[in-house]
This record gives sequence, C-alpha cells and structure tokens, in this order.
Amino acid sequence: MIKVTRLNDSVMVVNVEKIQSLQATPDTLITFTNQDRIMVKEPVEEISQRIVEYQRSVNCNTDDTTGESLNRYRQSVD
Repeated sequence: MIKVTRLNDSVMVVNVEKIQSLQATPDTLITFTNQDRIMVKEPVEEISQRIVEYQRSVNCNTDDTTGESLNRYRQSVD
C-alpha cells in the first residue's frame, strides 16, 4: 500500500497490487485493475518509485518471520 494525494488534497492509501497503469495527463491518472481511476498530484516517477520501494520491502526478506521488513516500510511511509 502506498499513500497518494488526490487533487482535492485528500490523502488516500492505494493497493499497489491493484494498479494497472499510471499515466501523466499532466496530472497523474492511476487506473486500477477494475477500471476505476483516480487523479493524483504526485508525478508518475514518484509513484513508480513508491511502488518499487513497497515491493522491495515486502519481498526483500521472504524468510523474515518477525515482520521486521514490513515494520521498516510502515515507518518509512508515516
């Protein structure tokens, strides 16, 4: 999950596993796998970087039974 800012300045947390595409229009349009769409303020590059960081935090320690990698990620987005 990553945080994004809608055009009305409200913060939203989205599930990166459900993102189908990102498009600069010039604001960023996020399209989800169910075809829902939202416009956000962050540029495509920033959202892409957040997705990569999230996926790394989830996948980097697949044998981590303590949940430490997830805790580190949660602290980084707060």
